[in-house]
Amino acid sequence: MVHRVYLRDLISFKEVELELERGLVVFSGVSGAGKSVLMNAILSSFGYGMVKARVCEVSIDRPKGLKSETYEFEDEIVIKSIKRDKIRYYLDGQNISKKKLNTLFRPFVQFISVRDKTIFSSRELIELIDKSLSSKDKNFKKMIKEYKKRYNNYKIRLKELEKIRSDELRVAELIEFTTFEIDKIESISPKIGEDIELLKIKNQLSKIDKINEAINIANGIFEFEESVNEVYRLLDKDNSLFVEMMTQLRADFEDIESLTEELSEVNIEEVLDRLEKISILKNRYGGVKEALDYAKLKREELIGYKNIKYNKSILESFIEVEFSELITIAKRVSQARKREALILEEELKKYLIELKLPAIKFNFDNISLDELGSDRVDIDLNGSKASTLSGGEFNRVRLALMVVALSNSQDSGVLILDEIDANVSGDESIAIANMISKLSSIYQIFVISHQAHLASKANQHILVTKRDDNISQAIVLDTQGKIDEVARIISGEKPNREAINFAIKLLEDRKN
Repeated sequence: MVHRVYLRDLISFKEVELELERGLVVFSGVSGAGKSVLMNAILSSFGYGMVKARVCEVSIDRPKGLKSETYEFEDEIVIKSIKRDKIRYYLDGQNISKKKLNTLFRPFVQFISVRDKTIFSSRELIELIDKSLSSKDKNFKKMIKEYKKRYNNYKIRLKELEKIRSDELRVAELIEFTTFEIDKIESISPKIGEDIELLKIKNQLSKIDKINEAINIANGIFEFEESVNEVYRLLDKDNSLFVEMMTQLRADFEDIESLTEELSEVNIEEVLDRLEKISILKNRYGGVKEALDYAKLKREELIGYKNIKYNKSILESFIEVEFSELITIAKRVSQARKREALILEEELKKYLIELKLPAIKFNFDNISLDELGSDRVDIDLNGSKASTLSGGEFNRVRLALMVVALSNSQDSGVLILDEIDANVSGDESIAIANMISKLSSIYQIFVISHQAHLASKANQHILVTKRDDNISQAIVLDTQGKIDEVARIISGEKPNREAINFAIKLLEDRKN
């Protein structure tokens, strides 16, 4: 349950701090006082809608089943949002995104709006039936899990087949293009590092004439070698260092002459042509290694294209068999759903009678396979489909469905209802109030109400008003405050004695 709400600078509210109770928490007050603003601020703490308060802080008991590998939780969790240049969310002081916050708490803090029509969508109705069935029948739970897993795999294989068929239409073109790409690289057959060696040769070739000229002049040094040795003998000095140097010089000159002989046989045009071809590959693929890797990849693709007919045949066989088996499972799932729908119709019937409505029926239509099977489900209320229900009928049927759905749930939590008793008459209002009151024995329920019967059922009644200076405030009502507010709801701003007495009776009836 939510224990505490603290808000600062929320539109017309300067500051709000509320200690909240279990059960049914009702917000009431005149139109425009800020009830929806306050409710939306609480919702925004759980990732629903936009944050409007500069600071919003909510304390909530850690829900059973709340788990995360990223975040650590205390027994009482504090969720905080701060709005400055941007909105930041914190979970027990840890940064968290709005999306992650909503994902974590959506199973435990549910919001049902009067404008939300999705509860009557085929998907929601099917999931309601499946959840009820799964809570009773482990075999059905395994069957629906198997169906979804196999259907998802079937869809993946179907996409693969569609790609193969698409590729097949242009496979000849792909084979021709891929072969061309491979041949272009292999015709050059570059080697890693070859371009560096070729550049070195090119540089040497550009200097060959100067090298030869320099060598011819430098060879004259050997004409003076014997004279230098004679000087060493006459002076009786060691000439070993000079001899060693001249030997090394002779060897170096011989290597240079060998190199120049080799270079003289190199065709400079061939070197430049080779460099140009490798340069083109480098520009196209990013490098020699990348070009070779690309050729390898294309060879593998070429094998795939040549095997396309074989792969297509295997996939077509798998898909045909799998589709047949999925149809069989979907039929069994549908049969189980239809049986459970009859049971749910009976469960709903008693709630609908309380809500002054006739029984509803679940209508099933067979559709093409999807991730939920082959069913499309709608409701029928005395000849009216969900899309043609009046506002009052819509709210009451939705409430009945919600009660059944929650009664099959193993979890308790927080429900936030948006004007659930709008557009209903007195008797209908009483029925809705009684039903929500029963739900509040399991759930903490926040609701905005303009009806006296629901307000009188509150475990905690919060009045939202505006002062003369146009500042909104939220006040937790005591017994007398509840009487005054319920009386106001009944007869207006200046309630008469009859309205006050009726308010007292409603609040006493709740105690009894």
